[in-house]
Amino acid sequence: MGKTIIQKIFEAHSKQEAVVGDIIDIDIDVRVARDFGGANVVKNLEESGLSIDDAKKTFFTFDCNPGGCDQKYAANQHICRLYARRNNIRIYDIDKGIGTHLVIDEGLIQPNMTLVSTDSHANILGAVGAFGQGMGDKDIAHAWSYGKVWFKVPPSVKIILKGMPSPQATPKDVILCMLKHLGANGLLGYAAEIYGPYVDTLSLDGRITIASMATEAGGIIILFPPNNEVIEFYRRSFNANVTPLYADDDATYEDTITIDISDISPQISRPGHPEDVVDVSMVKGTLVDSGFIGSCTNGRMEDMRETARVLKGRHIAPGRVLKIVPATDAIWKQCLDEGLIEIFKNAGALLGSAGCAGCAAGQIGQTGEGEVEVSTGNRNFVGKQGKGQLYLASPATVAASLVSGVITTVDSMLEQPKPVAIKDSSSYAKREITMGASPVLKVEGRCHVIRKDNIDTDMIFHNRYLSITNIEEMGQYTFDNLQGYMDFSKKVKPGDILVVGKNFGCGSSRQQAVDCFKAVGVSVIIAESFGAIYERNAINNALPILVAKDSTKKIDDTDVLSIDFETGEIFDKTKNILIKGKPFSMSQLEIYKRGGLLIKN
Repeated sequence: MGKTIIQKIFEAHSKQEAVVGDIIDIDIDVRVARDFGGANVVKNLEESGLSIDDAKKTFFTFDCNPGGCDQKYAANQHICRLYARRNNIRIYDIDKGIGTHLVIDEGLIQPNMTLVSTDSHANILGAVGAFGQGMGDKDIAHAWSYGKVWFKVPPSVKIILKGMPSPQATPKDVILCMLKHLGANGLLGYAAEIYGPYVDTLSLDGRITIASMATEAGGIIILFPPNNEVIEFYRRSFNANVTPLYADDDATYEDTITIDISDISPQISRPGHPEDVVDVSMVKGTLVDSGFIGSCTNGRMEDMRETARVLKGRHIAPGRVLKIVPATDAIWKQCLDEGLIEIFKNAGALLGSAGCAGCAAGQIGQTGEGEVEVSTGNRNFVGKQGKGQLYLASPATVAASLVSGVITTVDSMLEQPKPVAIKDSSSYAKREITMGASPVLKVEGRCHVIRKDNIDTDMIFHNRYLSITNIEEMGQYTFDNLQGYMDFSKKVKPGDILVVGKNFGCGSSRQQAVDCFKAVGVSVIIAESFGAIYERNAINNALPILVAKDSTKKIDDTDVLSIDFETGEIFDKTKNILIKGKPFSMSQLEIYKRGGLLIKN
């Protein structure tokens, strides 16, 4: 039986056969911690008495807060610097840019290789036919110390892009169209391979744009079979003769998904959900307050040139602000050499240091209460970049909209921009802290049922709190950003049970979205499915999680449940019914009994 790309990469990095569904250990070629999560990685290593497996394969990348403008970020960065000095680890510091781009541009990652990072968009490496995955700090600490981590071999799907988009559509418009078709969990748990005539024409920058949003469809990764341009990039840049891995003709796929992109026009994602995508014409004329061009999705040189093409000889609308952040310092310098910086500044844009910018809440790109922003980022979850409303679009659409003062396309820019809107703002309230109980194999408790799918990590534990490393501080912020449940931390009691819908914990790789539930004493989370990274983080941190089909339809708020982790049986004592959940796997049970991945036997 033939193998998919992911199976071939896994088998090249393991002593085991990559059978779909099996859990195998994978050797990791590049191991990365960022400035958020990095301090927790150091904390885990030092508290567990663990050393570094191979310093030459181990890196810090400070891309979330290049300015160190938050005191806790700055403190965490310094913790990482001190650790790096003691262990001879290289740091791509605040002047370098986004880590996932640097590992490509610096040649650290090549086709067929493996990388893990505290960045949930590490799967961007699928753009060059390499495997990358974002993970929580315990996983990364394990990879740093042992050089490998466990993976469940995912099933693969084949995505075929049919036709060619209109000349006005960019790779960002194509991935937004794909998200509209796939939804927030259409690739949940899958590795995808992408094919079609359009794919063959894509540059490396375009491939990066599409690969970077696999996470927003719930996917493990979108893998691009490397084309001649990618192969030539490595030969020209690093004198490396790479031999990519391609899927066998008889490889087995879970599904083949055909998405028609024929003649699509510019697309835009409406606030709150990256997958809520429409033609720009559907929201044309909506007043905007600000724009952001950058992120790991659209901070490449092609994006900067496209932005400059729209802005040249024009100025952003009065009262608006346009923020532009190149992905890396090398791209920033190339913008300078090509005269793009002058164009940006003459247009009235604010230019930031290379890095993640608003997406990571560590730099420019945040929004105030009621602010309408058009962004090239990959996420527009409620509260993701502040309290404003965030639309996702291509660099061309963002630039055109900021020139006009309203959402529009390049071919429909206004000669006289619309005036600004006036909106109010509000503040936040703090939550009380309650701590959790000791692990047991059977629990009984009262239910809190949230009948929602795709509850993302920004709703669970917002990124404005990511610099918190003390678990005792985390509980008060649980569901702080989920409408209707913002008082959850005051209502929940130790031993209570949480029941939620599909794709719970999608989005970021932040460990705090798990730890906050331990802090308030939730004894178990029952979901119809979990986001892939969230599932790992919960298992590794010994937070009990169970998958039970249609659980939100069978269980009601305040029901009392009795749960056996070893059998997966859920007995609703209030209704006197038995619900069958998926029992703990052997690996999950072992980690749970130990009290966490890094706890020694």
